[in-house]
Amino acid sequence: MTIEKRPGAVKVVVATTVMLSFISFWRAAAIVLADMASSAFYAGGIAETAIGRSAPWFILGIMLFAYAVRTIYTESCSMFVRGGVYRVVHEAMGGTLAKFSVSALMFDYVLTGPISGVSAGLYLGGLINEVGERAHIVGMHVNSQYFAAVFAALVTLYFWRKNIIGIHESSEKALRIMQITTVMVVILIIWCFATIARKGAYPLTPPTLPNLHFSDEALGWFKGTLAPTITAVAIFIGLGHSLLAMSGFETLAQVFREVAHPKLKNLQRAGLVIIVYSLLFTTLVSFFAIWIIPDADRQNFLSNLIGGISMYLIGPVWLRLLFHGFVVLVGTLILAGAVNTAIIGSNGVLNRVAEDGVLPDWFRHPHRKFGTTSRLINLVVILQLITIAISRGDIYLLGEAYAFGVVWSFAMKALSVLVLRYKQPANREWKVPLNFHIRGVEIPVGLGITTLILFTLATVNVITKKVATISGASFTAAFFIVFELTEQYNKRQRKGDHHETEKFNVDARPELSSEAVHVRPGNILVAVRNPHRLQHLERILRKTDMRRQDIVVVSVRQISSGAAEHPLTTDQIFADDETTVFTKVVSLAEKAGKHVELMVVPGNDPYEAVVQTAARLRSARIVMGLSPKLTPSEQGEQVGRYWEQLPEPRPSLSLEIVLENQKDIVFFNLGPHPPRLWPEDIDLVHRLWLELSRQGPGSKLHHRDVVSVALRRMNDELHSGRAGEVLEDVVREVANGHNGHDEEIRPESSMAR
Repeated sequence: MTIEKRPGAVKVVVATTVMLSFISFWRAAAIVLADMASSAFYAGGIAETAIGRSAPWFILGIMLFAYAVRTIYTESCSMFVRGGVYRVVHEAMGGTLAKFSVSALMFDYVLTGPISGVSAGLYLGGLINEVGERAHIVGMHVNSQYFAAVFAALVTLYFWRKNIIGIHESSEKALRIMQITTVMVVILIIWCFATIARKGAYPLTPPTLPNLHFSDEALGWFKGTLAPTITAVAIFIGLGHSLLAMSGFETLAQVFREVAHPKLKNLQRAGLVIIVYSLLFTTLVSFFAIWIIPDADRQNFLSNLIGGISMYLIGPVWLRLLFHGFVVLVGTLILAGAVNTAIIGSNGVLNRVAEDGVLPDWFRHPHRKFGTTSRLINLVVILQLITIAISRGDIYLLGEAYAFGVVWSFAMKALSVLVLRYKQPANREWKVPLNFHIRGVEIPVGLGITTLILFTLATVNVITKKVATISGASFTAAFFIVFELTEQYNKRQRKGDHHETEKFNVDARPELSSEAVHVRPGNILVAVRNPHRLQHLERILRKTDMRRQDIVVVSVRQISSGAAEHPLTTDQIFADDETTVFTKVVSLAEKAGKHVELMVVPGNDPYEAVVQTAARLRSARIVMGLSPKLTPSEQGEQVGRYWEQLPEPRPSLSLEIVLENQKDIVFFNLGPHPPRLWPEDIDLVHRLWLELSRQGPGSKLHHRDVVSVALRRMNDELHSGRAGEVLEDVVREVANGHNGHDEEIRPESSMAR
């Protein structure tokens, strides 16, 4: 590759990995809350339908238990950047149980979208009917369930399009939705307490056995047995029918891949925001409904609980109706946002399964324009639309089925993390609390109790929810069979070991500049080639402040001189070697939570191509690993020589070479720069200055003058008959240990960030 433009020159290929972007913990929390907090709009009504007036206490219990479940996801993510159910179960208990777990989880995700969309439609349909009734508008009435089903389908199609475009748009919308929702929640809480202070509150029903009134559907196969009369069993039945209030944590594990640096701290921040927000919102809505709405009237609002609360607040009717409209608007936004998180989560899960060779690679091919895995998104949305059509807007039917995937994915996740405590005791930054050691053996009490509770809930749910068990087991079995068949097919096709690689978009650019690839001048250019020698990239990812500098990772595709005379295809430039090394680069970038630009440049000489790329991108620094064939000085000389060949004006560049100890670096300044003098050199200049000052110039003489005269005299002698003597002196100086190249070895700890 040469710096001059010429006809037939090969193109530069810029590769961008699918979804290699990072978001703040606020956005991560917003994405999860769009699912978890949205359950406040329907969880209370579904729970009360199943277990009666004491439902708020069970919602509270589930939301408190959600904190324990959150700690399990935090620990799993501290072990794996892509720490979803599939990866964790696969590491702990093998591929078969991993496929079962992800099949159950897909049932959860396929139902999350429809139940949220239908709930939003019920809120909107309820408002339309109420306005029509109060305004006496003939014909302003809709069939709530059918209206909700159509609305849910339209919302699903809208977010299908947004996810095809990409996660930046989705996370931005989730954040805006949660900001608007927060305004509504604050108004609702203040207004409800004001109503209670003025009008009083209807009494709560304690969650005791005589106060639990299970519907026939809520008992399932327990109907007609003595089991519901046992207090412990009755409590678990009630908790099981309230479980859907805490769905959404698997989305947190999927979004963790996109969380910005520092990843674990930001994950904990996001988890805390999620728990506090959901605890206040979801729990208080259930209690407010009991306190404010009369029992007889509340039965009409179980599918529209917050809308019902708004109509029983103090104040004029028009103001309550206006707030009801605001509640419906917010409910529509957040519940529609839950449809979005369902698509994001299921896409992430299926991506992970496809990466492991369980699904054909065909599903993972990026969208040509947007780079998203559109084929997986299409599959999920089709299943959601079918579910909406089957449900016909029945929120209770969807709610009962929904809990099946939620509880089994949680239970398998918890069991796997427990197994990994003993199978892989190291490699985690954080653990679920309450750990004790007896004779050197760790006893994870907190993790063990949480796992036991989850499996108990899962078992009780299987017995009490006929619809969920039958539909969930059928769906899970169908997905499991598909996974088994496609995995066997993939193994036969590959006929060898499968190495997990990323899928990349490849964008051929005829010219290269910082503007063309969207990096700021002063960026850091990191040269990579060997996927097993990327210590220098790890160091840069750890040290670089992304607010100040961008990181560009470049791999040089070596070509012969003759190849440069003919256009190359992108497949010839971006081949298997580049895919392998960039897969490792993506993994390191995800772990660090920092964005990198990926680039392949073709060239005859790797050092020449890197220097020319740095010049075109206006980079401030080139970073390389130590060459296995060259010394640091020889490597620096190679880079320096190609810098000298750049056309004027040559840019100011520095070179860092990371040594094999992974700590020290060799630092070179390229081109003209103030030399770093040895102490004896500085001493010699000073002694010459003293002697010359006494012999004539006096105070007007400076140290710089001494150096300037010495350099000019050396230049004259080098181009005279005494050139041989000058060269002998230089060689002798180098032999005495003073390197001819201007280099500096620095420990990693001394480098400025």
